[in-house]
Amino acid sequence: MRAVEITQPGGPEVLKPADRPKPSPKPGEILIKVAAAGVNRPDVLQRMGMYPVPPGASDLPGLEIAGEVVDTGEKVCALVAGGGYAEYCVAPQAQVLPVPKGLTMIQAASLPETFFTVWSNVYDRARLAPGESFLVQGGSSGIGVTAIQMAAATGNRVFATAGSDDKVAACMRLGATEAFNYKTQDFEKELLRATGGKGVNVILDMVGGDYVPRNLRSLASDGRLSQIAFLKSSTVELDMRLIMMKRLTVTGSTLRASPSSRKVALARALREKVWPLFAQGKVKVVIAEEFPLADAAKAHALMESGALIGKIALKTSSGNAPA
Repeated sequence: MRAVEITQPGGPEVLKPADRPKPSPKPGEILIKVAAAGVNRPDVLQRMGMYPVPPGASDLPGLEIAGEVVDTGEKVCALVAGGGYAEYCVAPQAQVLPVPKGLTMIQAASLPETFFTVWSNVYDRARLAPGESFLVQGGSSGIGVTAIQMAAATGNRVFATAGSDDKVAACMRLGATEAFNYKTQDFEKELLRATGGKGVNVILDMVGGDYVPRNLRSLASDGRLSQIAFLKSSTVELDMRLIMMKRLTVTGSTLRASPSSRKVALARALREKVWPLFAQGKVKVVIAEEFPLADAAKAHALMESGALIGKIALKTSSGNAPA
């Protein structure tokens, strides 16, 4: 099969097309003929040598795919631990979900990583409840557009930050009550203004660094901060008195290293509670750009530029077929 491999740690140019043996499924796994694969920030970190491959996982990048089950022809999307940048990929059967009705394979391939991540960190770990307020940092990212739509669909007041006025407008169209350009506005002051000085109940953050204390100051009493990445820094200096006085909770997780049992539970929750939102028109897929599989380097360069709203997808030769 054709695949794209990381030849050595480095920039996008280290991603090269290659011939690889077709993988063989182990017990509990299925083989999928990949039509499309999503591109995510962890793929970039793996390419740079900063995100180790879990034991037993493929060394090929790619954490989400859509395609046909080889044995049955069923159209599915799946969360995988690696190997998505290829014409064939194995996936744990319990982490496979049907392609939502009306979605293309390219759209379906952009679902698992972001939807698993948002459900796990916003609803499961941070316990966002209907009626509460919610802020996502980086609202125009793949995670951001998913989080905005899901929170709006579950009855929450949604806030977002983004790096341009166009991206702010996109966040508003997706369901944000208000969105702030972090380059020209102070999100702390804007949130306090918008919430009458109370702050928000839950924050989902991918920035880290000096955003962490700012996030804590922006939380309401009993608020929850869920940390899923650190584009700035993983090292921060905190005044613990703020956490104690406001009874705050700080949590975080990485999806790839989570145990299989947790991913299975997340897949079940998504199928029951989120997948129906597509049919109801409450959630949609935002694809910024699609590339042929062989052009994965161009896809990574675009992701690192930040000049996009939504997800990037790679399509194989079978990716042109309708779902």
